[in-house]
Amino acid sequence: MSADTGRLAGKVVVISGLAGGQGREAALLFSREGARIVGCDLNAEGVHETEALVRAQGGEIECQAPVDLGDPAAADAWIAFAAEAFGGFDVLYNNAGAPRFGPIDQMSTEDWDFTIRNELDLVFYCTRAAWPHLVARGGGAIVNVGSVAGITGLKRMPQVAHAATKAAVIGLTRQLAAEGADHGIRANSLSPGLIESPATADLLAEGPGSPLVDLIGKTAMARTGRVEEMVQVALFLASDESSYVTGANIVADGGMTVII
Repeated sequence: MSADTGRLAGKVVVISGLAGGQGREAALLFSREGARIVGCDLNAEGVHETEALVRAQGGEIECQAPVDLGDPAAADAWIAFAAEAFGGFDVLYNNAGAPRFGPIDQMSTEDWDFTIRNELDLVFYCTRAAWPHLVARGGGAIVNVGSVAGITGLKRMPQVAHAATKAAVIGLTRQLAAEGADHGIRANSLSPGLIESPATADLLAEGPGSPLVDLIGKTAMARTGRVEEMVQVALFLASDESSYVTGANIVADGGMTVII
């Protein structure tokens, strides 16, 4: 479906991590679809660029930066700001995340704790703070970012902490769906496969020796995904078109997890 069809008309969407990548693309697409956007990121410069891009296309957006969502007080304050910006909100898109990678015997406690804090804790903090606002709104949608790492292991990609956090996000999403049903709150997760983004650019640039290049050959569609393709799935989950979808984990991986 093309943009500018008003699929989010009248809605306020709260997006974390919108300084670039999927967050920026979501802010731009959701704005074109009629949503007002509230965002944040640690990267203040990137946030200001996203704000300018959204406003240049006629959209409404309010942001805070830098915001460290791994700090529960900062997450609470940002959600309070989001609720005040446009008088409430309808969608929480937990997009922000920052993993560290390493095999089990080399993963330091510091890197493990960093990944748990910045891929799982921040989802919990933001959702906990947003929950009463969504209840007061009469319902809404939560979109969490999972990963294929949360549902399958990869031999050449040392990602024990990342796999643990994304599996937890998927499980958390299902429980949120169960607890939110009586309040009209839907919760779903989107699990991307290998996506061309700022987060994967360096590994992909390594060429044939990169573990990510190996994954491309093992993907049914034999290519990486694009950021805009992921955001289109998120748009569906955020919109009323998915009104009977909750507790789902939508895998968008080009067929990576269906081939043995």
